[in-house]
Amino acid sequence: MKAFNVASLLVVMGGVTLTPNVDAQPANALQMASSPVASPGKATPADKKLARDVRKALSQAPNFNVSNVFVKARGGVVTLTGSVPDGLQIQQAAEAAMGVPGVMSVSNHLTIYTKGY
Repeated sequence: MKAFNVASLLVVMGGVTLTPNVDAQPANALQMASSPVASPGKATPADKKLARDVRKALSQAPNFNVSNVFVKARGGVVTLTGSVPDGLQIQQAAEAAMGVPGVMSVSNHLTIYTKGY
């Protein structure tokens, strides 16, 4: 009986150790860099249209300056790069992009720029 308990414990411990790490996130968290990876290669016409649609949504967001933001789309995964003047606009960009039909996830690589540098 004691050997069975030890063997059971080893099996459970092995299962726990082999389980991949999972980060807890709130239910309303936006999908970011850990989202599905965009397919490599050239953008399809659908990818180009999705990128244009996201850029248009960003340009229509209130008080958002899209001039230093670059949008790439591959298979529903949108990547935002470039810079914005404040941290709130980083989150605003991700939310605006997620609101565009066809966007499955957003990989947000926007940074804050400092004027004069």
